[in-house]
Amino acid sequence: MSSDALLSAASLEGSIDVAGRCDTGRRRSHNEDCMTLDAARGLVIVADGMGGHNAGEVASRMAVDSIHEALCDGLGDLGDNTDDEPAAHFSHQGTLLRRAIEQSNRIISQAARSQKKLEGMGTTVVSALFHDDTLSVAWVGDSRLYRYRAGRLEQMTRDHTLLQELVDRGFYSPEEARASLNRNIVTRALGVEESVAVDLIEDVVLPGDRYLLCSDGLNDMISDVDIARILGAPTAGLDTIAGELVAQANEQGGHDNITAAVIEVLRPFPVRRSWFRRVVDWFQ
Repeated sequence: MSSDALLSAASLEGSIDVAGRCDTGRRRSHNEDCMTLDAARGLVIVADGMGGHNAGEVASRMAVDSIHEALCDGLGDLGDNTDDEPAAHFSHQGTLLRRAIEQSNRIISQAARSQKKLEGMGTTVVSALFHDDTLSVAWVGDSRLYRYRAGRLEQMTRDHTLLQELVDRGFYSPEEARASLNRNIVTRALGVEESVAVDLIEDVVLPGDRYLLCSDGLNDMISDVDIARILGAPTAGLDTIAGELVAQANEQGGHDNITAAVIEVLRPFPVRRSWFRRVVDWFQ
């Protein structure tokens, strides 16, 4: 893809700040986590791979690269108008994000079926796309997105795990679930089946909001209280925050690979629309 295509959409640089750290941890020999930070596009992706013979590393890299490429292509062609209808209640950008993840699943699944050494590989993914004062979040698996706003931490994603389903059905309390040894059995992942259900949510963003995308190697080691304390440090830069999150996870044992991607909203970034477009949107 040409650099002109990558720059064809409005840049969000100056409207959001992004930083991230990806660490092997203290118990693993190699890193199967992967992330991309594209501040200009307002796109952040974190993937946590699984599979033997380093296949998890391949799956997470394929997920991040294919989603990023598809979004760059789709957003570059989007413009002010599109022939494709967005999914009900979601923006065109959010719909593009979900379709990119669905396409990534097909790519990984095909590779796993066609290459013996990649058989059984898969990956979780959580992705955030900022646009028009809005955040689109799409995910599969148990990699998470948190929002820190006005002193309050909120987990915006819901884990696709067996344990989360048991919590939802009342068999475990959240506190009991955190202590369970079976908390990381995922019920959805990219590449495992030919198709996958991708969850998508959207919400308005506000200046001062901070967001964290992370693999389970972070939130399994650090409590939400500590995540809120570190993420809410008023004078700390984002690179310092990401580094402190990873360091704390390692201090608590570092049982898995650890990835932390942190975003801060610096100022509004509404899309400028013509008076005719605003009138049409009003009546839709």
